[in-house]
Amino acid sequence: MEAVSHTSQWTAAARALETERDDALFRDDLARPLASQTGFDLLKKYGGGGLADFVSIRTKYLDDAIATHVRDGRIRQVVLIAAGMDARAFRLTWPTDAVVYEVDHSALFEVKEGRLADLDAKPSVDRRVVGADLTKPWLPSLYEAGFDPEKPTLWVAEALLFFLTDDQVRGLLDLLAEGSAPGSVLALDVLSESLLKNIGTQLFLNALKADGIPWLFGTDDPEGYFALSGWQVNRLNEPGEEGIGKGRWPYEVFPRDVPDIPRNWLLHAEYQG
Repeated sequence: MEAVSHTSQWTAAARALETERDDALFRDDLARPLASQTGFDLLKKYGGGGLADFVSIRTKYLDDAIATHVRDGRIRQVVLIAAGMDARAFRLTWPTDAVVYEVDHSALFEVKEGRLADLDAKPSVDRRVVGADLTKPWLPSLYEAGFDPEKPTLWVAEALLFFLTDDQVRGLLDLLAEGSAPGSVLALDVLSESLLKNIGTQLFLNALKADGIPWLFGTDDPEGYFALSGWQVNRLNEPGEEGIGKGRWPYEVFPRDVPDIPRNWLLHAEYQG
């Protein structure tokens, strides 16, 4: 698998550990086998500094976004971008007419589908796997799988943007706009630029860079950044806020007007057309 795709296994490992807690924020019974030992080794190497806690909080946040916009809302078309070892198509409750597209590298799906087959895992929704090179235009592959750009879509991009350059993030947001009907929603996490520059994060970031998985992108103005591609941020949160992992996040949540604070943004944005 691609080096970045290996991080999807550490994410699965974090989800497995969360699932095994008495006070778990969610359950993902497929996470441990999908993570494999590779995932747990990576989590042990990089899992300090609240990373595992953030994975848990982010997972719950995006689960809730799906509940809001799909299960309890009107959207029936969901695209998981760089889906990795995500198991939402198996573990969440979906409307009977929903369709979930998982998009990622074909090499990752060769591994993932083999593990799911060994587990005899059955999705709880119409699940369609789309193997694509995410560094190139991939909407045609999505259309071939049955995606309808005339219908509103919930795009979920989890643990993706920080691996991209600024140009790649802009290209992705423009690409999603191209494939979106009015009323489409984007739910994701994104770092602040201050986190990438903060002296306290450099040891961790340098270790990632040395292993070929550098974190590259962040923005201190997510509202302005996303608006340039037609996406209006209508919900912006940080881990540790009330209802967003309060009591589980090990760091203080500072007011927005305090400058130069490392932040992990969680957001919903609606396509304005």
